[in-house]
Amino acid sequence: MIGDLLTGYGFWNPLIWVVVMVIGLLFAWLVWRCGESSYDKDTEQTKPYLSGNDEPPKGDVHIRGGNMYWGFTHALKGYYDKIIPLHSGVVNDYLTWFLIGVIVIFVVVIVI
Repeated sequence: MIGDLLTGYGFWNPLIWVVVMVIGLLFAWLVWRCGESSYDKDTEQTKPYLSGNDEPPKGDVHIRGGNMYWGFTHALKGYYDKIIPLHSGVVNDYLTWFLIGVIVIFVVVIVI
């Protein structure tokens, strides 16, 4: 039998959550069904509306990460100058650093 799980913050009943999820999915489906039925993929309808202007090439409107985060990277330039040479782009290196970090944390938790 499925009962309530009482905690200090309320209760948990999986059947209630299943019913809530089903009702939410039913509501989402009804909203979807009320949508525009004449929409066609791969037509002019899929293009963004830019006040009648042609869409520029993607390279002309792409904002590079260096431009968006200039202030952040400039403020931490000393840190980045030291850490960038350690990044090789090889997943095995990142996994090795991750495992070393996990081992260090594990040792610290066991010792302390």
